[in-house]
Amino acid sequence: MDRLTSMAVFVRVVEKGSFARAAEDSDMSTTMVANHVRSLEEHLGARLLERTTRRHSLTEIGSVYLERCRDVLSSVQAADHVAEALRAVPRGKLRMTAPVTYGAHRLVPLIGEYMALFPEVQVELVLNDRVVDMVEEGFEVALRSGSIGNANLVARPLRPSSMLAVASPAYLQRHGKPMHPAELAGHNCLCFMPWGRDSSWRFSRGEETVELPVRGAFACNNGQALLTAALHGIGVVVQADVLLEDAIASGKLVHLLPEWSLPTRSIHLVRTRDARPTPKLRTFVDFLVQRLG
Repeated sequence: MDRLTSMAVFVRVVEKGSFARAAEDSDMSTTMVANHVRSLEEHLGARLLERTTRRHSLTEIGSVYLERCRDVLSSVQAADHVAEALRAVPRGKLRMTAPVTYGAHRLVPLIGEYMALFPEVQVELVLNDRVVDMVEEGFEVALRSGSIGNANLVARPLRPSSMLAVASPAYLQRHGKPMHPAELAGHNCLCFMPWGRDSSWRFSRGEETVELPVRGAFACNNGQALLTAALHGIGVVVQADVLLEDAIASGKLVHLLPEWSLPTRSIHLVRTRDARPTPKLRTFVDFLVQRLG
């Protein structure tokens, strides 16, 4: 039998004064009440109650065990109350993961706003460009770019990430500002090259598409490094808007060919399938969808 249930029945027998009253209060048969008490006695190897035809009295062991049962049941009730409180108010640690650039530049400022709204929530953010196993690594929520092919995840689409072509004012003063994507063939294009030297930029405007092979004197496998190169006037770079927005707003970089668009990349907020998400997870997801959707 379930030990906690047996303890609760035993306490009720003592408090009600008889098996019959305890059975009525517990919505079970008198026989079942007796079985619970007998199960405890067999487990302990000692009698808890002295039974007579008129009353039941505690043995010495039963008296001590009764107080311990009350302590245990009180602790269980307190634990249940903790769980209920966690389900009612956003609090506790929220562990999440996101791509490095997107997380550092777009997500972190919003996390600060969220924590101001819900000060009892602590956020642990792991920035990583690899696709993590959320269950295996203990993440409650993640931001992922590209398509989501895992049926075990619940995905909420966010605003796609756009790519922009930019260069510094100093570079444009020396080499001129391109007015058409084809003119970039005569510029020093900074190439992102994680796997090789073949790369191209595809510009679209209405039904017109221009695909330009990227050729230049500098290539790197790190977006932040390419941004730094562009800021120092080395050449033209194409990077995600999240990495470029501040530099464009401050005038350190100039958005080139704004009437043309480059491919976008989808962004999703994902969590594992959970029938009862906690308030911290639910409010965090709703907050990001509202701000980034």
